[in-house]
Amino acid sequence: MLFASFQLVAQENLNQNKFRQLGQELPTPNVYRNAAGAPGHAYWQQKADYDMHVTLDDTKQTISGKEEITYHNNSPEPLTYLWIQLDQNMRAKDSDTYKIGQSSVSDRSSARRLGRMVPEFDGGFKITSVTDENGSPLSYTVNKTMMRINLPVAVESGKSTTFNIAWWYNINDRMKIGGRSGYEYFEEGDNYLYTIAQFFPRMAMYTDVEGWQNKQFLGRGEFALTFGDYKVQITVPSDHAVSATGTLQNPKDVLTKDQISRLDEAAESFEQPVMIITPEEALEKEDTHATETVTWEFQAENVRDFAFASSRKFIWDAMAVKQTSGNVMAMSMFPKEGNPLWEKYSTKAVAHTLKWYSHYTFDYPYPVAWSIHTNRIGMEYPMICFNGGRPESDGTYSERTKYGMISVIIHEVGHNYFPMIINSDERQWTWMDEGLNTFLQFLAEQQWQRDYPSRRGAAFKITDYMGGDKSKISPIMTNSESLWQFGNNAYAKPATALNILRETIMGRELFDHAFKEYSNRWMFKHPAPADFFRTMEDASAVDLDWFWRGWFFTNDNVDLSLTDVQWFKADSKDPDKLTPVENWVAENPHGVTSERNREEIEKTYDEIDPSIRDFYSDYDPRADTPNRDDYLDNLSEAERKLAEKGTNYYQLTFENLGGLVMPIIIQLQYTDGTTEDIRIPAEIWKLSSEKVTKVIPTEKVVEKFILDPYLETADVDRSNNHYPPQPELSRFELFKKQQRSRENPMQKAKSKS
Repeated sequence: MLFASFQLVAQENLNQNKFRQLGQELPTPNVYRNAAGAPGHAYWQQKADYDMHVTLDDTKQTISGKEEITYHNNSPEPLTYLWIQLDQNMRAKDSDTYKIGQSSVSDRSSARRLGRMVPEFDGGFKITSVTDENGSPLSYTVNKTMMRINLPVAVESGKSTTFNIAWWYNINDRMKIGGRSGYEYFEEGDNYLYTIAQFFPRMAMYTDVEGWQNKQFLGRGEFALTFGDYKVQITVPSDHAVSATGTLQNPKDVLTKDQISRLDEAAESFEQPVMIITPEEALEKEDTHATETVTWEFQAENVRDFAFASSRKFIWDAMAVKQTSGNVMAMSMFPKEGNPLWEKYSTKAVAHTLKWYSHYTFDYPYPVAWSIHTNRIGMEYPMICFNGGRPESDGTYSERTKYGMISVIIHEVGHNYFPMIINSDERQWTWMDEGLNTFLQFLAEQQWQRDYPSRRGAAFKITDYMGGDKSKISPIMTNSESLWQFGNNAYAKPATALNILRETIMGRELFDHAFKEYSNRWMFKHPAPADFFRTMEDASAVDLDWFWRGWFFTNDNVDLSLTDVQWFKADSKDPDKLTPVENWVAENPHGVTSERNREEIEKTYDEIDPSIRDFYSDYDPRADTPNRDDYLDNLSEAERKLAEKGTNYYQLTFENLGGLVMPIIIQLQYTDGTTEDIRIPAEIWKLSSEKVTKVIPTEKVVEKFILDPYLETADVDRSNNHYPPQPELSRFELFKKQQRSRENPMQKAKSKS
């Protein structure tokens, strides 16, 4: 029984080891996804092609459409039914999104807040027909945001099937009820700006990992989608300008000769954007309100989704971006309300993003990247994204508005890489697109301006979150719909983790190579978390299981403490090398008592009566200590050199209070004013994750030790990072109750001048 108990304790200790390998947590490698984190030799993925015609009704604010979908079954199994995503059904009055949302009433509840409790907007798809390629009705079942098409004949492996869906829906007012897409109404001129997405029934993703990804869309977990080719015709009022996923197929039908000429000019302009639709031309169209329509035709190859924007208010500029595989067009559309910010920064921010994301991953493979101005939104789709950042009506703007706009453009354009090309399952794992993208956003921001005011990325910016209430902190490896503190969990923490890997644990060279390897392995494919974890290790020869486990599978935090320092030195027996304290103790064996007694005791008893003295009265134990030469003669040559060198040995004790093991970075501040940094890999904790000791030899005398001196490990409590201990300064702001100015600095400067 004692032996069995010992085995159980040993097994429990083994299971708690921070460096145990990620075995049970990761799926077993197979022929589809191998142990190196790469697609296996039998990897497969589905394909869905769309031929679509949609109409935007600018009077009723509706979208209607018909689509032909050709679904290619590349899986090894026959499929007897197909799942379709009906994401607009999230806005249906009977949507679960409304039902599961917690709500409360207070004595200060607004009409808007109360109105949201009982939805009035008639949202959701109205499916008018589902037919096969011959026009015969197909059986289908709608389950909230998912629709199952029941096939009369299974789609065999390697075969395809074609079917048709017709639908319409009411477009939501984004400014009133929110949403990733919708319209914004401008009372001046009675105009609308439409940013349209999730506007058509879309194929759900079917993979070797999840089978059908038919998890309901509740609003937070985004989209899992299948790559395919798109042919889309978009009918809009004839005075509208349209931007969309893909390349325009009929420019002569929808653009003027001058606009086509300007596009050709922009294709050769790599430094400054060229106006395609000028502010003056856009302003003139705001009053036209054409009743005629025109159809814009777009084609896109190998994309996972399609979105578009349409308005008569749009100004349009464009410039070219060099890529080794060919030039790309960076373009923006925005209303006059976006200026002067958008004309100055938007398209250049698009170009900047393409340059630096491609540097860290792969050449941007699509022909165009759009940035579309909206108000209070940021959302991404292949080749096109909708971004906020609106200046004041007088043309001034705050610093926050400027950098917020640039950052959201970098972030949303960056989503072309994650997940539009490296196509992770957003419905399941938000961090795989938002976290990786936020990390690259941080790198691109720092390339925009030295010490750019990035919100996320630096390790010390995550400490308040990670050190907070653990009951409200989810592990990163948590499904999108179940996350506490969504932004911190899915965006900030994984981005910070990757930055720590790059700067502190792996180093830039190893990290950048491995990250690029992952990006290229899974370009236009469907990676899962294990594929990322395994590739980063496989391409770098760095065992990171301890890091993934701690940062991604737990809600532990970093809190390393420097709890004790002891100072040792080899004794050379050289009296000239005694420290002042040692000399004082030799002269005062009883410390301050000896010193005071010499002054206060006139004569001791043996001084009064010498007869009581004997051999030991004058005996000095130090006389029996070997003299320095005899001592050194008895040492080996190596020991003699060590004794003569006089090296200082500092024994440091570290404790892990937060649970996450991390490298130990300790700065030694010497008495001569110089400093030295010691970096100890995280593996020092491999046999003891709670407390470790480390001896650091130095030639100089250390005055102070500082743990994590550059704030690079996300240590949540720095008060225990110093030896000798010192209090950590916390600042408070003196508050004077007064009306704070609502003017931004540009307005203040303007009023002064």
